This record gives sequence, C-alpha cells and structure tokens, in this order.
Amino acid sequence: MRSELLTKGIERIPHRALLKSLGLTSSEMDKPFIAVVNAASEYVPGHTHLHEISKAVKDGIRNAGGVPFEFFTIGVCDGLAMNHEGMRYSLASRELIADSIEVMLMAHPLDGVVFIPNCDKIVPGMLMAAARLNIPSAFVSGGPMLAGVVGGKRVNLSETFEAVAKHRKGEISDYELVEMENNACPTCGSCAGMYTANSMNCLTEALGLSLPFSGTEPAVTSARRRLAKETGELIMEIYKKGIKPLDIITKANMVNAIAVDMAIGASSNTVLHLLAISHEANINITLDDINELGKKIPQLCKLNPASDIFIEDLNAVGGIQSVMRELFREGLIDPEVMTISGTQGSRLKDARKADGNVIKTLESPIRSDGGIAVLYGNLAPEGCVVKQGALRPEMMKFSGVAKAFDNEQEAVEAILGGDISAGDIVVIRYEGPKGGPGMPEMLAPTAAIAGMGLDGSVALVTDGRFSGASRGAAIGHVSPEAAEGGCIAYVQTGDVIEFDIPNRQIRLLVSDEIINERKADTIIKTKETTGYLQRYARVVTSSHTGAILK
Repeated sequence: MRSELLTKGIERIPHRALLKSLGLTSSEMDKPFIAVVNAASEYVPGHTHLHEISKAVKDGIRNAGGVPFEFFTIGVCDGLAMNHEGMRYSLASRELIADSIEVMLMAHPLDGVVFIPNCDKIVPGMLMAAARLNIPSAFVSGGPMLAGVVGGKRVNLSETFEAVAKHRKGEISDYELVEMENNACPTCGSCAGMYTANSMNCLTEALGLSLPFSGTEPAVTSARRRLAKETGELIMEIYKKGIKPLDIITKANMVNAIAVDMAIGASSNTVLHLLAISHEANINITLDDINELGKKIPQLCKLNPASDIFIEDLNAVGGIQSVMRELFREGLIDPEVMTISGTQGSRLKDARKADGNVIKTLESPIRSDGGIAVLYGNLAPEGCVVKQGALRPEMMKFSGVAKAFDNEQEAVEAILGGDISAGDIVVIRYEGPKGGPGMPEMLAPTAAIAGMGLDGSVALVTDGRFSGASRGAAIGHVSPEAAEGGCIAYVQTGDVIEFDIPNRQIRLLVSDEIINERKADTIIKTKETTGYLQRYARVVTSSHTGAILK
C-alpha cells in the first residue's frame, strides 16, 4: 500500500501522530487510504451539490472497508466565464487542475482515488492526472441539470445567449427575456445539453473509468447519489485487484471513446481534451486518427443545442451504454477492453437497445459519419475542427466573404449591430492558445449569429474554440493560430473563404504570392499579460496537439 509510507514502522510515529490529530484510530491505520478529489464550489452550478455526491462516495468507501480523505480542486464555470476576460482562464485551468492533483497525491501517498468532476475543464484535468499518476482510480460526475421550460418549450443555457440577440432585434419582449433568465437553468448540475461538460462525462463512461449512467443520470436524482455510493464501494475492489488507469486508458479504449464522441455529436472541445489525455497516457492519437474514425462512425444522437432533445432524455432511453450497444452491432466498439467494472462487453449485456428516436439505429442514423470533422487547407494546414452534427445541411459546403476581427468582442458588436449579412464569414483571430491567451470559447458570437437569424447563411472561423452550447457553421481550432503566424493572421475583410465539410477542406481563396506579401507587411499582434496567463502563453502548444504544455 502506498499509504504505508505514512503508517508503518517506528520511523513513521510522527506521521501517525499527525494522522491521529485528524481523529484517525489505530485500526484505520491498517486500512487502505482513498483520496476523494472533489471539484465542489459554491458558485459553479455544476458543482454546488458535489458535497452531497462526495458524502455518498465516502459512505461507499467506508462501507467497503476504506478510509476516505477528501480534498478540493479549482473549477471554472464556462458559462459564468463566457464573453469576458475570465474565459481566458478556462482552458488554462485544465493544466492547473492536473498539476495540483499530482502535488497532493504525491505529497500525501494514498492507495486509490475517486474523482468527482462535473464541468468543462475539470473532467479532462482529472483524467490527465489519473493517467499521469496511475493510482487505482474511479470517476463519478455530478450529473447534468434538468432542462428548463419557457413558454411551453424546453430550453437551457444556449437559448439564453440567443435570447440576447432576439431581444436586440425586437423579437422577444423584456418580460420574455426575464422569463428566460428565471427558468432556463432550473436545477444544479452541468448544463442540460450535449455541451462540453456532459460530453466529457459521457466519454469518461465510454472510456471505462466510470460506471454506466455516470455521464447522463441527472444531478438531482437519488439514483445519482446511489451511483456515487456504488463508486465509493467499487474503488476498494479496484484497489484490491490492482487495476490502474493505464490499464484502462489504452488505445483501444480511446478509440471506443472517440467512436462514442462521434456517435453522440459531442462538443468540439473533446478533440482538445482527448489529445491531451492521450499525451498523458503516452498513446499516439492525432487529429488525423480522430478524423479517420469520424468518417466511419455514424452520428446516432442529436441533442441540444442542435435539437430539443436533452441529456435527461438520453439517460431515460439507456444512456451511453445503449449508444455503445448499437455501435457494437457493427463491430464499431471493442468489447474486450477493460473497464473499472469488468470488460466493456460485460457492461453492454445489460444495455437497452437503441430506441430509434433519441438514439437512432445504424440502419437509420442522423448522418453516416460522425458529429465532428477535421478540415485542412491553406487556412489551416495543421487542421481545424467543426461540430458538423450541429450544422444546417445548406452550410456543409459554403463560400463567403470574410469579415475579419482581431478579437471576439469586436465581432460580437458587429453581429449585434447588424454589420454582418447573409453570405459573410466572420473571422475571429488572436484568440488561440497563445494569442488569447487561453483559447477562449466563442459562444457569444455563435449565439448572436443564431439569434439574429443568420445561422443558415453566416459562418464563423476562428483560432479560438467553441462552447458545446454553440451551433451553426462554427469552425474553430484553426492551426497554426494567428499569434504563431498562421494564415488566419493574414486574412483581410473582403477575401473569399470556402469550406467543404464532406471532403474535409477549407481554403482562403488568395494566392500564395499575395499571402506572402501580406506576411511581409503584417506585424503579428501580442497581448500584454501578467501572472499565470503570461506563463501559460509562453509554454502552451498548438490546438492540433491538444494545447498541452511544453
């Protein structure tokens, strides 16, 4: 046991004295010590209830003969951080989360870990830490919030952002705007659609590091509390069997997770995180691998913000296990891989068949390829990413006139001010990992485009990234980014950009000669930063590598 470094031998009397100051008994010194890593906080809606989840986990650990020790991580709410300077800290927090967990679990050697994440960067940060430390581990998320109801229609966070633009156009009244504010997010939990938090919690389940339904069971149910208690009990079995994260975070398991990613139409942010997790696990997965898998995995689910189906609906028809069972019918899931609760195949035996509505069948998918596509071309020679599962069909192939902006706020003002018209492509640059810094999400401009009624005729291209709540022709992660001298830095208003998503292509229709002339005349912009963001900008790598740190 790792904890014997604290509990065994005469020379550990000082350590035992400190542990007894916590109230531990001599008999507890002989039991496995289990860390409970909790992202709870009082002002993140997805985390405000995690003390309850943690209590259930700790009860389960004690039930099974372990001794739980809880500590906490930071966690950014992307919704609260959206469209202001706080968003620059969201992606950057992922590395701090992983690093702080490493510090705590190396300084205080324990025998196993239960991770309790919920929101966007906390899930991948904890997964990166699990891979790095390779201590017996299990995950249980806090679960999604329930959908709200406004005017008889179910809604969630993305609709609130779109409501701002609709109000600006005079399409909804002050009263309707306040109704949206009061009712869109009715419970605790991660936002109710297939946004990044729920996407990553679902992929953690698909990867095999959490129990079935951990990705979809609503935050407010008793079933979520039972799931947490069962996870606490299970970690003791995982510890006794010596199962470690790198036994589960294998290439085969990662391929399973990517297949599910494509099938459920998950957030494009998952691409960044899957690459970063693979790097920590020393697995060679690239954008090309993700793209090739995406070409052969059909999209079976289309959830909010792309539709009026929510995570709670997916949960009600069988959740991620039912999605995986349907993929398994055509050999698109490897059943032999290990999970924290048996092989993947053994877990799928109890899964429901696809219902044909929330989870489409392989014979009648939403689309024949996956929900995420990677595009290449002179504008993005190292790739860019689009959530094609949330596009209108008419935007799959598009040619438009560029309207170039050097930051998000200028673009939002132009959209809401009526300066963007059908046929335009909004280009937002200097918002990548280095240039942002922090690669902020662009939910405000995509929601503004949708709210202005332009999501079927206007595209957005950026070296930043998009919230899982974004919908429409939103192409992000353009790499190299503008701050590294990528082609996006030399786009001028009036240029023509075209993209062909089925053929995975994007091009700036400007000759190489003119682009080279612009390079000679352009001074790459930099932002004045201090503190953590300054250090982050120095060492962060391109989005096509997962924005990992050097």
